[in-house]
Amino acid sequence: MMRASSRAVVQFRRIYDRVNRLGSRPNGVPPSLSNKGSLLCRFSTIAAAPSLCAISDTLASEWVVSSSSRRDLRFNSTFSWTANDLEERVQDEGESSVDAAEGGSYLAIEAALDSVVKIFTVSSSPNYFLPWQNKPQRETMGSGFLIRGRRILTNAHVVADHTFVLVRKHGCPVKYRADVVAVGHECDLAILELKSEEFWEGMNFLDLGDIPHLQEAIAVIGYPQGGDNISITKGVVSRVEPTQYAHGACQLMAIQIDAAINPGNSGGPAIMGDKVVGVAFQNLSGAENIGYIIPVPVIKHFIAGVEDVGKYIGFCSLGVSCQSTENSQIRNHFQMLPEMTGVLVNRINPLSDAYNILKKDDIILAFDEVPIANDGTIPFRNRERITFDHLASMKKPNETALIRVLRDGKELEFNIMLRPLQALVPVHQFDRLPSYYIFAGLVFVPLTQPYLHEYGDDWYNTSPRRLCERALRELPQKPGEQLVVLSQVLMDDINAGYERLAELQVKKVNGVVVENLKHLCRLVESFDGKGLRFDLDDERVIVLDYNMAKVATSKILKRHRIPAVMSLDLADG
Repeated sequence: MMRASSRAVVQFRRIYDRVNRLGSRPNGVPPSLSNKGSLLCRFSTIAAAPSLCAISDTLASEWVVSSSSRRDLRFNSTFSWTANDLEERVQDEGESSVDAAEGGSYLAIEAALDSVVKIFTVSSSPNYFLPWQNKPQRETMGSGFLIRGRRILTNAHVVADHTFVLVRKHGCPVKYRADVVAVGHECDLAILELKSEEFWEGMNFLDLGDIPHLQEAIAVIGYPQGGDNISITKGVVSRVEPTQYAHGACQLMAIQIDAAINPGNSGGPAIMGDKVVGVAFQNLSGAENIGYIIPVPVIKHFIAGVEDVGKYIGFCSLGVSCQSTENSQIRNHFQMLPEMTGVLVNRINPLSDAYNILKKDDIILAFDEVPIANDGTIPFRNRERITFDHLASMKKPNETALIRVLRDGKELEFNIMLRPLQALVPVHQFDRLPSYYIFAGLVFVPLTQPYLHEYGDDWYNTSPRRLCERALRELPQKPGEQLVVLSQVLMDDINAGYERLAELQVKKVNGVVVENLKHLCRLVESFDGKGLRFDLDDERVIVLDYNMAKVATSKILKRHRIPAVMSLDLADG
């Protein structure tokens, strides 16, 4: 590969020849400033050498064609340089500029080392099949870096389900106790704080930069597997677009890079110059050297929410499911004019503010006056495009968006408030204990994706099909709604014959539709009759003698060493 100085020399020779051809005219009349200026600006950009900027400035004001066949460039009427002279000068300046750039990059990375820390986490995840107990604890390691306010930024998955967190700074053998003060699992970010004053001695914080452009070089700093000391890997930006975040199962903007990101790198900064342009967080399985970093807009949104409210507030959503209108026939059907572009509304979340404003089969034409293409994308920087969902995700809770739609051939505009929306079946339950309620050996739990994950890595195919489909597709109809499932039957005389009814959804208790697990618990505990009836999926029915079931419940709990009949969140409610 040619060095920067060599490329600069080649480019200058070409431009020098062209300028001379333009300048070969009577009485040494200089070429037009427009032509010459464009050439010189192009050259000064390529060369990136201080002296060449001076050369271009001088050329714009003085242009002399000598009487001999050789043309000279004169500076300040004091001395003249030929093309060969300039080549030597370009080589010197180009090499010094490259050396200076490399030196500046080295110094920036060296300074960043005092801001990057190694994080040691002890965690224990819940057992969703046995929700009254945890799985064995495990130890994991990750990276983090210091930000303003004497805080450490890292990934949420580094400290998920934590019970104990330690931090060690670069070049120090001592580990310090850290507290997790804020976690955003959707954006995979977390903030730690340390009380030890000794830890902060000699430490520097890093400032956030901006979204890097394609092919810009970055350095990822962290503590990946394979060693104990800090590691630095370099790469370039490959693409910028919304991506599925593996930890929180949320689609947000991410930056793809070709630097290796391995376990342990998570939470480390991606540096460009002296600024942080992202946080390393995941890679693409089955591919080599394809990693992803969380971009600065997502980081700032997370930090701003924590600073404004004191806790993580989530990312907003418009609450609509849309379909592309790339087919000309569907555009004609919905009366879209040739110059119109947009997406078709298929479903609207009943908990969103858009539910009472937008309608199915509306065509969303623009979001905050930004036109939406037929494939659902919007312009982003230089010929790049991203999905319009990004605009909604960057809104603060309770902010409004101006939505322009086409409805029955008429254009309408609405101001719609955006908020974070909760799924009917939560996609994650980190840092909290599962809810459960036991009555007569029947174990009731709310349906969550972590519960389905207990069926193994291939849970989509091995978990109960009906529950899986509802988890992925159904929308909530009212706030606080849950799908309650009969998880298992702890065998006893009181429930003999009901063991095959496990893994079915509970629809009603004594004819009352179940809203959530707390509602079911309240219906059972407040019952004062004799026969208690549960209506399940597939029209299945369970009937229990209430008084006998209450007595049997205590015996079953003692037999299975279960500490309580219900989880703490239900007992407190």
